Amino acid sequence: MAKINISLDAELVVEVMVLAGIGSPQDAVEAVVRDYIARGHRTEARTELKEQSLREVEVKPQDPQG
Repeated sequence: MAKINISLDAELVVEVMVLAGIGSPQDAVEAVVRDYIARGHRTEARTELKEQSLREVEVKPQDPQG
């Protein structure tokens, strides 16, 4: 896997380490990135399910009225 080096504000990294209970700065940043990606996937899944259920409602024939 390719690696990338970036500079981050030390206070941000320390805060993530404390909040997540992670001892390594690299592990802390990786945890944040992984959480962000997982959250995005969960949002996509919920949105997709909602759109699918809306399509199913539109496709169902409606009962005769009146």
